[in-house]
Amino acid sequence: MKRKPAYITRERTAQQKEKPEKISPSPASRAPSTHRRSLLPGSSHKRRLTRTPPPRPKPKPTTNSTATRPNPTTPARIPTSSLPSPRSPPLRARRGAAFAGGGDDRGTAMTAKGGAAPSPGGTGAAAGTGRLFTVGLVTAWYSSNIGVLLLNKYLLSSYGFKYPIFLTMCHMSACALLSYAAIAWLRVVPMQLVRSRVQLAKIAALSLVFCGSVVSGNVSLRYLPVSFNQAVGATTPFFTAVFAYIMIVKRESWVTYLTLVPVVTGVIIASGGEPSFHLFGFIMCIGATAARALKTVLQGILLSSEGEKLNSMNLLLYMAPIAVILLLPATIFMEDNVVGVTIQLAKKDFTIVWLLLFNSCLAYFVNLTNFLVTKHTSALTLQVLGNAKGAVAVVVSIMIFRNPVSITGMLGYTLTVIGVILYSESKKRSNKP
Repeated sequence: MKRKPAYITRERTAQQKEKPEKISPSPASRAPSTHRRSLLPGSSHKRRLTRTPPPRPKPKPTTNSTATRPNPTTPARIPTSSLPSPRSPPLRARRGAAFAGGGDDRGTAMTAKGGAAPSPGGTGAAAGTGRLFTVGLVTAWYSSNIGVLLLNKYLLSSYGFKYPIFLTMCHMSACALLSYAAIAWLRVVPMQLVRSRVQLAKIAALSLVFCGSVVSGNVSLRYLPVSFNQAVGATTPFFTAVFAYIMIVKRESWVTYLTLVPVVTGVIIASGGEPSFHLFGFIMCIGATAARALKTVLQGILLSSEGEKLNSMNLLLYMAPIAVILLLPATIFMEDNVVGVTIQLAKKDFTIVWLLLFNSCLAYFVNLTNFLVTKHTSALTLQVLGNAKGAVAVVVSIMIFRNPVSITGMLGYTLTVIGVILYSESKKRSNKP
């Protein structure tokens, strides 16, 4: 037997050393694994990761698949429980019974949110309730305005209570107390706080002008009839335009200024034809009207910024106590022994106390109803109602107090009212963009 050369034997031995050994997989490694990674010894080659997808769960059989996902093409099945039983009355009879009892299919329909859908008649009922509420507010506004005017005239002229400053102080005291009760307790409107001393000083200035307006108006009622007082009071737009031009150089259109001519002309005619004309009363009435217009212009100037604006109820809440403080020394020095005279009148006739209390509360309700009517009606409606209020007050006062009225005076007052209406219409058109 020939022996192989040594160099061949050495090459075969080297090849056997380089050849990797076969590794038999164990039984555990044969199991499928989703994250198995193996490396061959002696090489850097990596096998691809093999992931076995998890088995899909079998869908559970559903007894009624149409209940979970209805098919829009097929009609919905009616449950057996909702079908009428043989003993139940027919459908028409049941509907007739529902209609006889006041029921309606539309009224009992359900909305998507699960609540009852409003019936078509609900909107009409709500609108009717809103109209009744507005009519009630306007009636209360008219009653309180005309009532406090006539009661002031009765106390200061017919009854003989000749203390207009004390009467105004009673009004302001009631306004201060009732305003606080309505805002702080009843929450009629949210309370607005005074933010600075400067704002409080502005409110005090408005309160001073307001006191002058009310006192002058009450003084004029001692000497003038209510009809003539209302005719002069209708000239407020004239004084408002004058003060706006003087203080803030606000110019209106020539048509607006032209409408003020019949306003002034009517008052002049009414003054010449008034049988009960009194010069001092006329001057006080003009002063009250001018002070009312000045307060409106000052309020627009002083409380013009957004942080200082107050609604009429909160403004009354702060003005009324300041007015009481201002009127108290004026009452003491200008109306001597007014408290003693009032006590003596109350001992003779206690009615004076009830009249003063009722009149003071009515003065507050004038402001409250004015605020509510302004809130629930439009500006045009408020202007029309305000112009008609003066005419109603004139008619009612003539019927109650039987004061003589001339045809010239009525024509002058009518001309003044027409001028006010034209002025309001011109202002409304000029404010449109």
